[in-house]
Parts: sequence; C-alpha cells; structure tokens
Amino acid sequence: MFIVNLTYKTQLEKIDQFLNAHIEFLNEQYESGNFLASGRKIPRTGGIILSNVASKSELEKIIKKDPFKKNELAHYEVIEFVPSKTCDELKFLMA
Repeated sequence: MFIVNLTYKTQLEKIDQFLNAHIEFLNEQYESGNFLASGRKIPRTGGIILSNVASKSELEKIIKKDPFKKNELAHYEVIEFVPSKTCDELKFLMA
C-alpha cells in the first residue's frame, strides 16, 4: 500500500485552474480500483492519496497522468508501507 503526499509548488490560483482535470484523474483511478482515499491537506498546501496498486513503479506511471504532475504544479512523495492492522471494513487490504 502507498501514501502519496502531494505538496503544491505554486499558488492556489494556478492549482484551481487544473482542479477539475485533477478530479477527473482521481475519478478514473477510483473506477480502476487504484485509489482508496484522497483529500486536501489542512492548511491547503497539497493533498494525500492512499493507493493499493501492486508496485511503486506502477503507481509512478499512474501519477505521471495527473494534470498536477503534467503541469509541474505539485511535488509527489510516494511512501510504501505494509498495513499490519486495519479496521474490519478494510480487512481486504491485508489479503
């Protein structure tokens, strides 16, 4: 499993110009089963994505499709971890 930590590299006005395209990208990844959760940081300096893709290289290929990445609006830190404990609703993640 992966945590993707996005940090904006530009003003929010520029981010907002690409927000709808970014949301479409997120929706595609949810439909594909690649993303589990996502949202803005508070304060709004970036966002977080939880992903269950099989490998870091696969996730990096997916990230390259994000309009924020394509337009160099955000820095992406990918953190891999192995969930050792989850709530009952997420037990499938450990399978």
